[in-house]
Formats: sequence, structure tokens, C-alpha cells
Amino acid sequence: MKRWEDFHFFYSDHFEVELEINHRFPMNKYQALRESLLQRGIVKKSQISPANKLETHHLHLAHTPDYIEQVLSLTLDRKKSRAVGLPLNKAMVDRALGSQGAFWQAVSSSLETGFSTSMAGGTHHAHADAGEGFCFFNDFAINVRRLHKDNAGYKILILDLDVHQGNGNSSILNQDKNVFIASYHGEKNYPFRKVPSHLDRGFLDGAGDEEYLKILCEDLKRFSQMGFDHIFYQAGVDALGGDSFGKLAMTHDGLKERDRMVFEFAKHQNIPLAMALGGGYSKNIDETVEAYVGTYEVARRTYL
Repeated sequence: MKRWEDFHFFYSDHFEVELEINHRFPMNKYQALRESLLQRGIVKKSQISPANKLETHHLHLAHTPDYIEQVLSLTLDRKKSRAVGLPLNKAMVDRALGSQGAFWQAVSSSLETGFSTSMAGGTHHAHADAGEGFCFFNDFAINVRRLHKDNAGYKILILDLDVHQGNGNSSILNQDKNVFIASYHGEKNYPFRKVPSHLDRGFLDGAGDEEYLKILCEDLKRFSQMGFDHIFYQAGVDALGGDSFGKLAMTHDGLKERDRMVFEFAKHQNIPLAMALGGGYSKNIDETVEAYVGTYEVARRTYL
């Protein structure tokens, strides 16, 4: 029987990137989360490891050769680079590859223990030939295809609970076999042109805990009959009321209940779960970090 101390988590914030003051993306939230988890004793130092950069040949599983080369050589067209919303430089490419590596390490670890996380990632807006929405490369798509290389019949559920629809996941994977993409997002939020997933649950602005959790509960019952072998969980906290880029009204307690439902589902179904953080953009970064901490608190109670 696994103990909480047997689970391992992977971070990529050791690949440091300096952004302009007041940049829209709160890059320091990842280090703040890691430090908070250690300070509060939710995880031990022995449980967390710095990620290795993904070997670049794995990028070809989900992205076109031209796009990969343009990002790695820092020659990506200015318009395409602006769509990502992050600077294109060597430090950022290293960070992107580190984040990709963190999710692969989480996937690999979850196969052994049943649960693991990347303490960043969830880059679900990156398409095969273009990045957007703070995402250069798509970690979920790369890892679905990486697992399917060795076992084509392996059934993977992408459970995307970020407030923004995972258009990149869908554009790359919605024709692949043995992957099911379920997205729960703001209907009128970014991306404004949605790419259909296998299941899209679009919520109107202001939707809160009760509506969200009721629908998720019903869908988890449905998923229990579908025989999944692995879950990739996008645990974005940008559905939190007051988030700068979200338009829903969930509470911290509602997000914790959401996470409890997902983790209990995976544990009771005996399905390995690999988690990425996804979005969180509250004006007060402490609100985002506290929501992320809440996810790990719930995971600890579930898998203890």
C-alpha cells in the first residue's frame, strides 16, 4: 500500500526566466507554490525533483518540424510569437522544454505509484504548428502519443478543468484513437474559437460551485463505465471567482471539492493520474498559490 511519501512531484522553475515588470503571466507562482508546500509540510523535500528538459525529438510526436525548428532556433515569426504571449529567447525555450520534461516525468512516475504531478505545465493551447495562450508546446498531446507508441490500445482520459478550453489538445488529438478529451470551461472566454473536444462543458459567466460540481459529478459516473487506463488532469484554478482571466465564480472550497471528486474517482477506479497545474491568474498572486496549495492538500488527504 502506497504512503503519501511514496509519491513524487516535478518542478521546472529552476529554469529561470525574467519577464517584464507587470507582465500578464505570473511566472513566480510556481516557485511560490513549491516553497509554500514545503513550508507547510504538505510535501517533503525528498518528494520533489527538478525536471529534466524534454529531448527535442519527442516534440515531433505532436508538432510540425518547421514549427519546432523555428522555436528552437528563435526564428519564429513575430506574429506567431506574439500569439504565445511570452518572450522567445533561450531561457524561455529551456523553461518550455523543462516544463515538458516535468510532465513526462510525472506521467512516468504515475505509472509506478498511481499519482504524480508536474508543478507547472498543462500547455493545452499549443497546436501542431503554432503556440498561443502562454503555450509553446503541448505537453498533454506529446505524452498521449508517447504512451500510444508503446501501447496503441491504451485508453487515456484528458480531464481538462482549466477555465479556458483546451483548443490545442483538441486540434492535435481529436482524431486520435483511445484518447477522450473532456473540457470544462467558460463558454464565452478565451479561446473565442473553440475546437470541439469529445465532451465540451461550457459554463456561462458567473457560474459557481453548485452548477459546476453537479455536472462534473454526473460526468464522472459516466467515465467510470468507459474503462480508462490513465488520466491526464489539467487542474487549473482560474475558475476561481476574481481570477483576472476567468469569468466563473467558484470558491476555494468549491475547487477543493472538485479536486476531491477527481482524485477519489481515480483512486477508486485504480486509474493512474498525472496532473499539471494549468492556469491561475488572480490579481493577488497569493490567491492563486493558495488555490494550488489546496489541490495538493486534497491530494494528500486522498492518497495518504
